Amino acid sequence: MQFKGQILKMSSVLGNPIQYYLNLSGDLISMNQLFGKNFNIKHVGYQCVECGKDEKIYRMGFCKKCFFESPYASDTILKPELSTAHLGIEERDLEIEKEIQLQPHIVYLAYTGDVKVGVTRESQVPTRWIDQGATFALPIAKTENRYEAGMIEVELKKHIADKTNWRKMLQDDRESDVDLLDFRNKIAELFPKDFKNFAIDGQEMVRLDFPYEAPAKINSFTLDSKPEFEGVLKGIKGQYLYFNEGDFINVRSHEGYVIELDIQ
Repeated sequence: MQFKGQILKMSSVLGNPIQYYLNLSGDLISMNQLFGKNFNIKHVGYQCVECGKDEKIYRMGFCKKCFFESPYASDTILKPELSTAHLGIEERDLEIEKEIQLQPHIVYLAYTGDVKVGVTRESQVPTRWIDQGATFALPIAKTENRYEAGMIEVELKKHIADKTNWRKMLQDDRESDVDLLDFRNKIAELFPKDFKNFAIDGQEMVRLDFPYEAPAKINSFTLDSKPEFEGVLKGIKGQYLYFNEGDFINVRSHEGYVIELDIQ
């Protein structure tokens, strides 16, 4: 099987195990059916996810110009506490910022090798947890907009990590349950005073089943350092493809890269 196209974030469907689909220019390739197959990946160009030009990808799938101009790459994407759409204040494009920021958001705990706190739009549950490689996840607050969720996260991340350690996430092959409910109860008092009303309880902890078993060693590579790669697909966790010899590639960090893919 041969394909060519622009890499986009893998799509996923919650299941036992999670079902993954590699997205090449909108064509979805069912990856769970391809474990044990040989992949030959060749990097042949770029296509910015915003303007579509063959410009070197700067970050998050955007060329440098679009990264600093697109509302989809603004500071509030990574730092929700900076959101201003609820005040009617524009950062880059107010209408788009309203669409992103003025909707229900979830503050959650997740186990990705360590317990972390995070924020996502309610519509992105459980996709966000799958993308992060979270083995367990638990919503702890529901807010009306992105700013409120960001303010809760700012306070909680003084005590809990807010970023995923990708190596720990890939090394972890935990079988026993992590008690995020107990963890939530212990940090309940850390909610900022003016935002305690957004806390929620009665939520069940979600366990996510990835088509993956942790290898003895982990070697991460990029298509910049290795523009042509060949290996046998062994598993998937988060947005990482795992090949034999312990080789891993982060699909999401390669959004906007154009590849030729040969699967045998």
